[in-house]
Amino acid sequence: MNVNDLKIVLKVAEQKSIKQAAESMDLLVATASAAVKRVETSLGVTLFQRSTRKLKITSAGEQALSQLAQAVALLNQVEQQSKHVLGTIEGEIRLSAPSDLGRNILLEWLDAFMDSYSKVSLKLHVSDSNVDFYRAPLDVALRYIPDNNESVYGFKICDVPRVVCASPAYLAQCGRPEHPADLTSHNSLLYELKGTLHHAWTFTRNGEKFPVRVGGNRAANDADLVRRWCVSGKGIAMKSALDMSTDLLSGRVVPILQEFTAPPTELWLICPSRQLITPAIRKLREHLTQHCQHLLDSMRVQGLIR
Repeated sequence: MNVNDLKIVLKVAEQKSIKQAAESMDLLVATASAAVKRVETSLGVTLFQRSTRKLKITSAGEQALSQLAQAVALLNQVEQQSKHVLGTIEGEIRLSAPSDLGRNILLEWLDAFMDSYSKVSLKLHVSDSNVDFYRAPLDVALRYIPDNNESVYGFKICDVPRVVCASPAYLAQCGRPEHPADLTSHNSLLYELKGTLHHAWTFTRNGEKFPVRVGGNRAANDADLVRRWCVSGKGIAMKSALDMSTDLLSGRVVPILQEFTAPPTELWLICPSRQLITPAIRKLREHLTQHCQHLLDSMRVQGLIR
């Protein structure tokens, strides 16, 4: 049994909920559920009785969980002792990243990471397409929308607001929309992936939803191109706040419709197997989390995002 699976099972027992346990550990619910199933299969014991509303520990589970808690405590002790002995971060990281984030934000962070850990080497794959770990030579992928595959293990990096923005030049020429409905008379810059055009934008305000179907004369399957069009004054874009962070902080684009909230997203570092989570990848996760949080905090201080 994998020690990470055991930790997830103990957290499920503590929270009496797979969903709450997953959220507290920044995991996908599917990942936590799969971990429980693997441990139960290995033990040959049903640890939890599941229903649509609640989860209850079985009598056999009570005994097994007590012993598993002791085992995990001992393994944690061994792990801490090993860290003091080893302490070396090294090896190759084969990383996939989204086009916009990868080219314009991530490169500088990765350079700083490799300066800190000189024994780490990097192979970077930039693409907005979903990663097939079984076809591509990759270890981990940084993605805004995690793959709901039970075989995928993931770390949540941060919550990411979406912003609707445009350049000052575009707004001076075409006017500033004050309501989502006003977007129908503006040129929207659209993102297309696998033949699907993302032209249905939804906003909320005080619990009320405002769906709008937007249109425009430009669409691309590369998120970086959408950003560049927005900066050059070609129209209005709905984008990840991280992707637009440098442009927002510099004033090259400005946020609009801030009284309304666009659906947020999450940034995840995903991996096909727990066995591929090396000390270097764990350090990379810490590094990315710190930089993302700092960037988001900088935008919040300036009132660019909520």
